[in-house]
Order: sequence, then structure tokens, then C-alpha cells
Amino acid sequence: MESGNNINWYPGHMAKARRQMEEQLKLVDIIIELRDARIPSASGNPLIKELSKNKPVLVILNKADLADEKKSLLWKNAFEHCLLTDSVDDHLTKKVVDEVKLILKDKLEKAKARGIRKKVLRAMVVGIPNVGKSSLINRLAGKKAAKTGNKPGVTRGKQWISLGEHMML
Repeated sequence: MESGNNINWYPGHMAKARRQMEEQLKLVDIIIELRDARIPSASGNPLIKELSKNKPVLVILNKADLADEKKSLLWKNAFEHCLLTDSVDDHLTKKVVDEVKLILKDKLEKAKARGIRKKVLRAMVVGIPNVGKSSLINRLAGKKAAKTGNKPGVTRGKQWISLGEHMML
């Protein structure tokens, strides 16, 4: 290979996903980034930080029951907004909705001042393949709303899923 020739390796499906995220960011109030608590750094996508510069991000460190508790607490403190959880947490939906409301407190107060009593918050769930996005969505929704599988790319399309009257994913 001659020097000076650069190979651009950025698969088309990744470019498409980036474009879709950029388009959908206009429709959401917050980004929920799912990471694996056992490998928080390696299970994060640096692109999310770049794309979310104008939106708050709630990082959920999933599978915390399988991770080292002391290290997980250190990681939790490394993020501005972070929850430690596992996919069998019976109170997960309440924890996530309460945390989102806390993060978006100012936005909710502005809506209330304008006479909007029940502002529906919209969130985008993001994360690398096989980190458990669909499982998290299903757990939050309390039903099988997103298809799951033990291989990447099972859930490909975007969809809106209601978490009651307070939030849409």
C-alpha cells in the first residue's frame, strides 16, 4: 500500500444510524444511554457524546448485579446522571422516570408555567449492539414491545413506546 492513501472504514449501516439519530434528536428531550456495568468504558460509543451535546444524557449501567459493586459506584460518580441497575429490577421503570423528571425539572416547570399540565417526556434509548437496549425497553414498558435476541441487529427499526402518561421511548 502506498503511503498517503487512507482507507475510510465507516460501514454504511453505521452512517445511516448516525443520520437517523441526528434526525430523531430533534424530537426527544433526553438521551438514555445504556452501558454494561461490567465494562462501562468499552460499552460506550464516543459518537453519542458528540451527538448529544445539546441534550442531557442519562447513563444506565445495566447488569450491575454482575459487576464489582465498588467499581460500579466509582463509575456511577464519573457520569453527570447515572443509574445502576439490572434487567430484573422490579422498580426500574419508576427509577428511570423519576430520574428523567429530575434531570428535566426545569423543562417541566417551564411547560407547567405555560399551562401544559401533563408534559409527555420523550427519550431516545441508545447503546452499542447487544448491550440490552431491547430488554431494557421491554422491562420499562412492562411488555414485549421490542424484539430481543442473542445476536446484534435483531431490533433495527425505530418505534415509539409509551411508559404510561409520563414518558415515551
